[in-house]
Amino acid sequence: MKAIHRFLTLLVLVLSTASLGLATTSHAGSNTTTISDWEMMWEEGLTPSIEDTASKRNAGQWQSFTFEDSLPVKPEDIQSAWLRFQLPEYDLARPAVLITKLTAKDVMIYIGQKLVYESHRNYPFNKNEILLSLSEAESNEMVYIYLQTDSDWLGLKKQPLVGEEQTLSKAFMKKEVYDVILGAVLLFVSLALLLCFIFLNKTYLNGLSSLCIVILSISLMILSLAPYVHTMYSEYGRVIYYMFDIGSCLLMPSLFFFFESIFGKGPWRIITRFRKLQVVVSAVSIVCLFLSFSSSELGSLYTSVTIVTFGLTVIFGNGLLFVLLIRFCLQKNKEALIITTGFGIFAAIGIAEVIWYFINDMNYEMIYWKWGILSFIVSLVFILARRIIQNYDQVVKYSKQLEVFNNELQRSEKMEIISQLAASVAHEVRNPLQVTRGFLQILGESTRSEKEKGFMGLAIEELDRASEIITDFLMFAKPQHEQTTILDVAEEIQKIEAILVPMANMQGGVIEVDLASDLYVQGNSSKFKQALINIIKNSIEALNKDGIITIRAYIKDTDTVVICVKDNGEGMNEIELKKLGEPYYSKKTKGTGLGLMVTFRIIEVMKGTIVFTSEKGIGTESLIQFPLAKK
Repeated sequence: MKAIHRFLTLLVLVLSTASLGLATTSHAGSNTTTISDWEMMWEEGLTPSIEDTASKRNAGQWQSFTFEDSLPVKPEDIQSAWLRFQLPEYDLARPAVLITKLTAKDVMIYIGQKLVYESHRNYPFNKNEILLSLSEAESNEMVYIYLQTDSDWLGLKKQPLVGEEQTLSKAFMKKEVYDVILGAVLLFVSLALLLCFIFLNKTYLNGLSSLCIVILSISLMILSLAPYVHTMYSEYGRVIYYMFDIGSCLLMPSLFFFFESIFGKGPWRIITRFRKLQVVVSAVSIVCLFLSFSSSELGSLYTSVTIVTFGLTVIFGNGLLFVLLIRFCLQKNKEALIITTGFGIFAAIGIAEVIWYFINDMNYEMIYWKWGILSFIVSLVFILARRIIQNYDQVVKYSKQLEVFNNELQRSEKMEIISQLAASVAHEVRNPLQVTRGFLQILGESTRSEKEKGFMGLAIEELDRASEIITDFLMFAKPQHEQTTILDVAEEIQKIEAILVPMANMQGGVIEVDLASDLYVQGNSSKFKQALINIIKNSIEALNKDGIITIRAYIKDTDTVVICVKDNGEGMNEIELKKLGEPYYSKKTKGTGLGLMVTFRIIEVMKGTIVFTSEKGIGTESLIQFPLAKK
């Protein structure tokens, strides 16, 4: 469990660091120049020509745009366009231009009429973040950007920046690397959770495995949407792009699987049914993904269908989970309250962004959903960790109960052996003792020597003590009450108090009694008093100066009579406490331990229980419970 606690602490620190990183606002610096205006022209030909584009005869075809304008709607049968802007005059040591949020699949950049950048993709990823070095000679030059795509959108969404390369590089890295860091952190967390399988019981397999897949799928989606990854690992771009599809197919089924492992099947088995539906939809989507590689027509069909299915899955799935969480919260489910906080943030942002994506005719980049991920994942991990810790505490509790049951079993076996021995021996021993006692009395009366009379008296006392031990043996062997009646507990305790108060006073203590009325139990009066007298006498003998014994009797849960005997005597340690009731264990010099053995048996026959709690130097408390009898 310490390893789990350390891992959770590390996880929270890692996620907190990632969230701080995401929250950091980066600035390009004061030496940068912003290009707020540019022009765009649609290209009908399949083979772009920078010479024709740069010629003055095309001047009337250029349309002006600013960063506040939306992307233009691409005409039908047009797949490419040109974009141009003029570099400002600059006097920089290492000039560079940063072009971000450039929407296109294939990009070629010319400065003047010289090709300085080229990127071609065989998959429909349209995000581009480009940092280009400039020379002093390129100041005031015109930049031409050729854009080509199979989607409905082409253009530039953000102003290009011109400045020192080191400054722009830092701004570029701060902007792009945070997505990579967040995705990598979540990927690490999912793999770390998988390692927990080695240390955890199979009981947690469903919850932990589904949580791993949830985090893994989210990390794949974040990494696949990061332009930095596509730029740095362009040779694996196709694989990286379709990681989003794999992650989106795994997300909702694993999320519902996790909810099912925590909250069960839900009302009308709705969680289980929706989870099965999600599994079918995801399996079909993955099959269609691989089939889409065989032809461009299937690829286009797959893209259009999966966009709709993913959006509907997110909206309806999150909506359903949110309704169920509210229902569980109204039932005062603590786990639902915890997860609702994290999930509510994530679901609200996710649904809002998906809706806004469709409102803008799918011309919107979903970025804010990443903020909700952290709170959501932390709540999921916290729920699972809380469940593991609760189960661990339950196992510890069961282990302690098992230890108690084993001790009780061993004690019962010992009691049974002693009971059989006592039943067979006690009768045979008592008769000779009584005969011996009679002869000793006769001899004591006939002798005239005071010394001999003293010896005879001492021998008789020891014989009487042996007879009492035999009586205890017989009581222990056959504790059944010959005649049982309905006993008034308050009345019986008052009689016991009258008997034991003088003994307590001689020991320097007092007895305080607090008795409720209408307390009735089924039992034998003499045996009941014998059991309580044994317990109270032990308390009296444990008292020091100014000792107090408190006897309380009350009703618990309307059907149980509780008798509590508490003293402030010398108390016992844990080892001594465990030995109470065992044969021949006693803290008294001449004690045999049979008194408490008999007490345990009497209470057992009366269908009651007794529990001792004690602390060395503080005192001891005996808690006896009997079923309430009807008068």
